[in-house]
Amino acid sequence: MRNFSSADFTALCDRLAEKDKDLHKVILQFGYPPLWGRSASFATLIHIILEQQVSLASAKAAFLKLEAFVGAITPENVLAMTDEQMKACYFSRQKMVYARHLAAAIMQGEFNLESLAELEDDDLRTTMKKLKGIGDWTTDVFMMMVLHRCDCFPTGDIALVKSTKEVKNLPADTGKAAILAIADDWRPYRTIAAFILWHAYIKKRNIIF
Repeated sequence: MRNFSSADFTALCDRLAEKDKDLHKVILQFGYPPLWGRSASFATLIHIILEQQVSLASAKAAFLKLEAFVGAITPENVLAMTDEQMKACYFSRQKMVYARHLAAAIMQGEFNLESLAELEDDDLRTTMKKLKGIGDWTTDVFMMMVLHRCDCFPTGDIALVKSTKEVKNLPADTGKAAILAIADDWRPYRTIAAFILWHAYIKKRNIIF
């Protein structure tokens, strides 16, 4: 288990850039990526669930709508919502189930957010994936954005995969196995590489979120 922070983030970007000329080109063109971070909270996990398989802008709109409706995004407040109220906050039927399952697991003491930071990567992944609606992508995003674990690379992330193909000048039909093989060269700092690749994707498309 290793984490990164503002104290070593830029140095780790430089270390990868020294090893990989394509990542170096991204930093030269667009600068260093932001050190994205989120709080280790129920609200953050709800936000990540909302981001599953939709654009960041759509997920943010849903999250802000929920926040405006309930005020504090807590397990108690989410469980008190009706289907109609959640639908008005842009929750799909499936994501209603996921949000309620997460809220109930926390309230019943079956899932402890505070303890996640103490777990090794594999144990953390196993613990999170026991929850309905939380798979590898959601777990990876939590590990990368919240806990700043160094070595995650979610091949289920469409933007990350597309950016890898662009930066590495790969054919459009390149499979995930080949992407992972390339990412192996970035161990044990694949998260840092992913931040650089996300940064390239966002900058090329002038995405604001």
